[in-house]
Amino acid sequence: MEHDTDTPPYTTSDQTSFAYVSARDRWPVILTGAIDDLHRAITACKDDEKIADGKTIVEGLTKLKYELQHNRPLTPLTDDGRQDVADYNRDLNALGSPTWFNVPWLYAECYLYRRMSTYFALSTHWQSYDVFARQKLSTFVSSRPAVLELAAKYKQLINQLKSNVPDSKTPEEIGDAEKLLFSEMCEICLWGNATDLSLLTALTYDDIQKLQGSEAQKVQEKNILVNDLPAAYRTLKATQDTDPKGERRVDIVLDNAGFELFVDLVLAGYLLAAGLATQIVLHPKSIPWFVSDVLPADFASLLNALADSQALYAAPSNNNKDHVGAPIPLSDREVSELSFLFEHWSSLHQEGQLTIRPNLFWTGPGSYWRLPSSAPDLHQDLQESELVIFKGDLNYRKLAGDAMWPTTVPFSDALGPMGPGSGIRTLALRTCKADTVVGLPAGEDERLKSMEGGGGDTGARKWAWSGKWAVVQFCDGKA
Repeated sequence: MEHDTDTPPYTTSDQTSFAYVSARDRWPVILTGAIDDLHRAITACKDDEKIADGKTIVEGLTKLKYELQHNRPLTPLTDDGRQDVADYNRDLNALGSPTWFNVPWLYAECYLYRRMSTYFALSTHWQSYDVFARQKLSTFVSSRPAVLELAAKYKQLINQLKSNVPDSKTPEEIGDAEKLLFSEMCEICLWGNATDLSLLTALTYDDIQKLQGSEAQKVQEKNILVNDLPAAYRTLKATQDTDPKGERRVDIVLDNAGFELFVDLVLAGYLLAAGLATQIVLHPKSIPWFVSDVLPADFASLLNALADSQALYAAPSNNNKDHVGAPIPLSDREVSELSFLFEHWSSLHQEGQLTIRPNLFWTGPGSYWRLPSSAPDLHQDLQESELVIFKGDLNYRKLAGDAMWPTTVPFSDALGPMGPGSGIRTLALRTCKADTVVGLPAGEDERLKSMEGGGGDTGARKWAWSGKWAVVQFCDGKA
C-alpha cells in the first residue's frame, strides 16, 4: 500500500457513499446469484464426485455471504497457488482487522471476487467454471436490437474504408469527417458500458434495450461531462501521419463482456481499418471478476455466438425471461452481417492484429498507482503502446486510487505514477457508477447534486452512481 495515494479512500462505513450501498445491498445479491447458478449447474451433473465438489464450493460461498451480511472481519485468503494471494493478505494485514462494513471499498470489492475464486481454484472439477457466464450470455442476447444495428453499420463502414474510392470532399472536409467518425466510434464504446451486470439487479429486457442503440447514444452525448476525445484523436492521427507504414499499437484494458465486448471489438476493428492502429491488444481479467468482466473465454464465446447467430437468438432458452413471446428468427441479411463480424474479427485475431493478453495484475487488490512498481514488465509493455484505453468504472476507480479527491483535481494529478512522465498515454472511457470523479469544472459537482436524484444536501454524490453521466479523459504520459 506504500505506492497508493495519500488521499483517503472511500470506505464501506461512509453512509453518503455508494460503497455503503454496495456492501449492504449489492454484494449479497451478487453472492446469492452465484450460489443459485452453481446450484443449477450441480443439479445438471451426473458425476457424484463433481456434485460433492460443487457442494463444497456452495458451502464456502454461503459462509462468505453470512460473514458479509453479519459484518464479520475479513479473513486471510487461502493459498490457491496464485501469486496474488500474498498481495491480498499483506494488504489485509496492513488494514488491521477490518470488518465488511468498515473497510476501504476498493480493497473489499476486489477481495470479495478474489475470495470467491479461491473456492473454485481449490476444487477438483470446477476450476474453470464461471458462475457469471450465464448472465453474460443472457445480457448479450437481450442486446439484440443494438447488436444488429451496429453489425449493419460496421459492415458498411469497414467495406467503405477498404474500398479506397476517391472522395470528392476537400482535405479539410475529409479530416473533419475522420475526426467525427473517431468520436462516434469511441462514444458508442463508452455508452456500451451502460450494461454493467453488477448493477443490473432489477432491470427488465426493455430497460436494457433503452441503454443501447443509436438514438440513445445521441441523447446521452450531452451527458459527457468532460470529453478529451479530440486530444486522443490528434495523438493517434499524428503518429499515423508521421510514420504511416510503421507499427502503431493501441491497447484496450477491457471491462464488461457481452454487448460491451462487442462494441470494444467494433472500436478495435475500426481503428485497424482506419489506419489509426496496426495492432490492438486486449487486456481481459484472469478470473471471474465484478460479475461481468471479460475473461479470455468470453472472447471465444462471443465469436462462436456470431458464427451461429441464428441458433443464439432463436433458441427460447436464450431469451431474456422478461421478453414476452416466441423468439423472432434473424433475417438472412442479419445473419450475413453477423457472420461478417465473425469472419472479420477472427481474421484479425489469426493475423496477429487483434491479440489477447491477460495479466494477474488487473485482478489485484490495489490501485493502478502500483503498476510501475508491482508489475514492471506490464508497465514497460504498455509504454510500447501509442494509446492505452481504460474501459469502465472500476478501471477508472483504480486509475484514481478510488480516493476522495476534490472533483476539480486534474485527471493527470489523480493518476499519480501513471500520469505525466509515466511513458503511457491514458484514455479513460467511463460512465460514472461510483463516487470518485476528477477533472470536472468548478461548480459542476454542485450543479449535478442539485438536480433531481443528484444527492442534494445529503452529502451523497448520487448523480455519479447511475451511469447516466460520463467522463472521457486523456493524459499524455509520453509528453
